[in-house]
Amino acid sequence: MTLPAIKIDNVQKHFGALHALKGIDLTVQQGEFFGLLGPNGAGKSTLINILAGLLRPTNGNAAIMGHDVVSDYQAARLVLGVVPQELVFDPFFNVREMLRFQAGYFGRGKENDAWVDEVIESLGLSDKAYTNMRKLSGGMKRRALIAQALAHKPPVIVLDEPTAGVDVELRQLMWSFIRKLNKQGHTIILTTHYLEEAEELCSRVAMMKQGEIVALDTTANLLSKFAAKNLSVQLKSGHLPSSLLPMLKHQEATVFTLALTELNQVEFALSELRKAGAEVEDIQINEADLEDVFLSLVGGA
Repeated sequence: MTLPAIKIDNVQKHFGALHALKGIDLTVQQGEFFGLLGPNGAGKSTLINILAGLLRPTNGNAAIMGHDVVSDYQAARLVLGVVPQELVFDPFFNVREMLRFQAGYFGRGKENDAWVDEVIESLGLSDKAYTNMRKLSGGMKRRALIAQALAHKPPVIVLDEPTAGVDVELRQLMWSFIRKLNKQGHTIILTTHYLEEAEELCSRVAMMKQGEIVALDTTANLLSKFAAKNLSVQLKSGHLPSSLLPMLKHQEATVFTLALTELNQVEFALSELRKAGAEVEDIQINEADLEDVFLSLVGGA
């Protein structure tokens, strides 16, 4: 029987009176592209820090590829690579030196150089390989940190907000490489505030709120269970009647987006607009997305 990539059983973490994690149960299978979503303060980073060995759980157990993160921490760290949110780097080395040292920390020597070269090339760092880390731009430092997490070729990779504040080119380059790694069998755990990324990339998603998992399912199932449709109405004249305000999701100039729970609400909305004397210029019905699921489950957290 294949061991799960991540196995978390009733993990709790208390910081004094603050219960950051309130009993997390989660299993991520090998080869999954898994999304971990939630607002700031939901407990995502605390959970990742426990997996990385930076925090110990108050109660419960967590294992990576069958290795307990506390009792078998050395083996657990060997099979895990973490891309942190923060730009933390060694200022004394160039990119290639940093990656070789990083691989060396995990017992990988010169035989790993071909993999380091592949990571450098795949993340667009070839022309910066011999540049000191201090001289890199913010975007290049982010690429180097992603490369650092991959230097020892870990089977499980955690990406903690990897595209926060990066340009479109890096985002596309990075996702192309990460998709390739996932197809090769690497397990990917992604936390992101860009919900369109999670919807496009992740086959399964857990949503956290206040230290608990409030939804756990495939992306497709979450969309079908929780999401309805959106009615987008552009007005040529007039205003949105008060009777439709409870349905209003957001407004941009004269375009109003209404959240629908049933399709017969379309006729209701149009009828109310006619009663109010509003003139409709354009109307569209759109499928709701993962953001709608997210807001319905964790909104207001």
